[in-house]
Amino acid sequence: MALPFSGRWLVQNSPARRIPSHGTDLLGERYAIDFVGVTSEHHTARSWDWRTLLSVEPVERFVSFGRSILAPVSGTIVTAHDAEPDHVARRSQLALLPYMLGQRARLKEGIHAIAGNHIVIALPEGDAFVALVHLRAGSLRVGVGATVAVGHPIAECGNSGNSTQPHVHVQAMDRQDLAVAQGIPTEFRRFREWPARGRPVRDRDRGVPDEGSVVEPIPA
Repeated sequence: MALPFSGRWLVQNSPARRIPSHGTDLLGERYAIDFVGVTSEHHTARSWDWRTLLSVEPVERFVSFGRSILAPVSGTIVTAHDAEPDHVARRSQLALLPYMLGQRARLKEGIHAIAGNHIVIALPEGDAFVALVHLRAGSLRVGVGATVAVGHPIAECGNSGNSTQPHVHVQAMDRQDLAVAQGIPTEFRRFREWPARGRPVRDRDRGVPDEGSVVEPIPA
């Protein structure tokens, strides 16, 4: 698939590092990957203050929040859920710990509490589906039944569901329902990658971005 955005994004929870990438096979997440928007200097937020260390932060200070999310594949929209609020963000360990302790309760609430606002695209062959998760409340630009092509704007990046700071979670799976889906291995095409630890920038025709790297699509 194509990367579902323009600009530079930081790679987290990459299946290039481990499988299952998110530590679980639940909800079709076995090969899922997260992307966090960054500046040209590869910073995830525009500012820092005492809340960064001690409390929660407004989502508006994060680069990802409100960035356009694009269809990574062509297909038909089969799920379009847009009823969940965007939460405050958490980088502070003091704010993260109690939030993480509530993860089991959110899972019991159902898919909406984990995925937040999300879109599922069915591929034309009907044998695979792609989910884009944690979208911004009120930003969905497509509804169920709509046909989209690669690069079509479909929503904005948000911080809904089980998310501690704005990012987009992408996964391929074998069925529409996240509750019973199994993950499918995924590769992305045509991207530039700034690897972690200062290794040289490289252009890749296809592959899975490395953990901690920064990527951007290479225009066709």
